[in-house]
Amino acid sequence: MLYYRLKESDTMLKAGIVGLPNVGKSTLFNAITKKNILAANYPFATIDPNVGVVTVPDARLEFLENIYLPERTIPTTYEFTDIAGLVKGASEGEGLGNKFLSHIREVDAIVEVVRCFDDNDIIHVVGNTDPIRDIEIINTELIMADLEIIQNRLEKIAKKASMSKDPKEVMEYELLKKCEDNLLKNNPLRRMELTNDEKILLKNFAFITLKPIIYMANVNEEDAVIGYNEYTKSVSEYAEKENASVIVMSAKIESELAELSDDDKKQFLTDLGIANSGLDKLIYATYDLLGLATFFTVGKDECRAWTFQKGMKAPQCAGIIHTDFERGFIKAEVMSFDDFKEYGSEIKVKEAGKVRLEGKDYLMKDGDICYFRFNV
Repeated sequence: MLYYRLKESDTMLKAGIVGLPNVGKSTLFNAITKKNILAANYPFATIDPNVGVVTVPDARLEFLENIYLPERTIPTTYEFTDIAGLVKGASEGEGLGNKFLSHIREVDAIVEVVRCFDDNDIIHVVGNTDPIRDIEIINTELIMADLEIIQNRLEKIAKKASMSKDPKEVMEYELLKKCEDNLLKNNPLRRMELTNDEKILLKNFAFITLKPIIYMANVNEEDAVIGYNEYTKSVSEYAEKENASVIVMSAKIESELAELSDDDKKQFLTDLGIANSGLDKLIYATYDLLGLATFFTVGKDECRAWTFQKGMKAPQCAGIIHTDFERGFIKAEVMSFDDFKEYGSEIKVKEAGKVRLEGKDYLMKDGDICYFRFNV
């Protein structure tokens, strides 16, 4: 099988970590990326957006590696951008302002870190712990940033749209007006019901409040073991309004985990009574939120995991590896990971009649192991 090398950035999932100053955002970022970013007890400790890449944990890839013993194993990856703490008035230039709002437009999903712990030794930028107030401060700034873009665009196209007979121009104007109305009511755009055509049109604007969001409730160590506290309950109730996920974790525990080997990490979590690390839970939740799944390519040279969007067909997934694979796609030889694990080898899977030849209309499934046949 011929493989092409692909830049990691071409398919990498990107999430932006946002939150008020001193909520544990940079501490979390340091822990999950093992980067030594300044995490100080005052606002704006992070001056420039910091980017870190983590591998996505997948026991299936480890299993395949142990069977094939390849020259290299490449997991799929996840890019986190730590965006400097926003404050009230950021959309108008307060704090570090619009410079950092622009970085959020470049990510696939937003992880909003919310302080859900009391600690007199860590200054709260507003004064006391109130997660809902904090969420609304951040969300209002993001709404204002999107509103500015919409209103500027409406000013440019209003006259033309009123005179135009072009349905696309009329649709754009009417859709942006609908978006403006929602934002003026303090509703993020992700709460709107949109058609596929409307989603395609809005994609060009990279609206922040249209991006899916996960609320990361940062708690103390004791509450992380329990899994909730009164603050996280209120965050969960708020998140239900927009079908958003809430991940409860302790940034302090994640910092301790970052210093341990994989075996010691598992033992540490077992001792605490926690099934998965906060980072693992965050990655799984983001994959679910964005409708993502994983397929594998295997061989003696390389075992690799690839992220794809659920609903993609075989040629599109082949194109993730290289555009030539999609352009010259012929067939995909496919077996499921579950069958591979049950039978223990490719030969036995084939003998059991569990290997399939799939064509251009095949919808890829999570856990598919693929060999793509192509001709260019």
